[in-house]
Amino acid sequence: MRPEVGSEFHWDPAAIAATPQSPLPQRFELFATGCGALSTLLRELAPPGRLHVPSFFCMGVAEALSADVPITWYRHLPDDRGPRLETLRAAPGDVVLAQNLFGRDRPEPWNAWMRAHPGVTVVEDHSHDPFSDWARTSTAPYAVASLRKTLPLPDGGLLWSPRGLMLPGPSGAESPGAQLKLVAMLLKGAWLDGRGVPKDDFRALQQRGEHALLGSEGPASALTATVLPLLDLAGLRAASTRNAYALMDALAAGGGAWRVLTGGPAGAAPFRVQLVCESEPVRDALLAYLARHGIFAPVHWRQDRGGVWSGDEEAADLAARILTVPVDHRCGPGDVRRVAEVLGAFAAAPAAA
Repeated sequence: MRPEVGSEFHWDPAAIAATPQSPLPQRFELFATGCGALSTLLRELAPPGRLHVPSFFCMGVAEALSADVPITWYRHLPDDRGPRLETLRAAPGDVVLAQNLFGRDRPEPWNAWMRAHPGVTVVEDHSHDPFSDWARTSTAPYAVASLRKTLPLPDGGLLWSPRGLMLPGPSGAESPGAQLKLVAMLLKGAWLDGRGVPKDDFRALQQRGEHALLGSEGPASALTATVLPLLDLAGLRAASTRNAYALMDALAAGGGAWRVLTGGPAGAAPFRVQLVCESEPVRDALLAYLARHGIFAPVHWRQDRGGVWSGDEEAADLAARILTVPVDHRCGPGDVRRVAEVLGAFAAAPAAA
């Protein structure tokens, strides 16, 4: 197996459970993307007032949603303090997008807020932990999760109503992007096994597929719809959680170049491990350093002040300094140790790294 950590998932039959026990909601709709599910839902709720979006969020999704409804922002930062609900000034008829950011937030503040604001529709985004206790016991009108962030699937946006409300369904045909992503997943699996597949080939397919998928409101691919109930969802989640905590423990001594995000309720399954670097140049140098060692860390999420951004300077500053170390279910103990060693070497001499 080639030593790579992160990047796009490959197809792995071992992800299918020997005896599937699916924690999926009893009723749901399965779209190609979470963004497409949200766009469809917003139009179903039309004419909504405004959509309130957390200030630390994917700007691409926010921009796409702004085509359906005027958006405004409330403060929610990755600092273990949760949403600043005093900055959420929603009126009856508005829609609020609540998120379990990096799988570390708690439902209690949102449950209390919903009870106090019955005229506002809350849609919870559980993309970073689709099968948490919060997601499974939610009391929100609607909930959504983009599945390809945490599961080895080419596409998938899960939409459900914890309150049993009617759900809009996907429209049109499957996205061709899912087929491109699936081919890339198959080729990457062969590459990881040492077969003679050029890496550039499946990377190009991944990128083309992701571009074609963006915002798709069509149905999930046949593979995703068929395989999702068969996946070992509990096992995948447990393995990712174990690896995240193992890396956090290994980095507990700290390093001057960054701090590790921690926190979350009991039983939380953190979405990988986030490092907040001391500056944007250090973050970018660390990204490049990790990539040279076969560790491909994404950034959640860049905010371009010249384009669509939250207007929250603190959120934009954090977005410029943060990266996500991609220890997930694919990693074994040796992978986690290697990632920790690579990070330790950078911390020891970041300028030279």
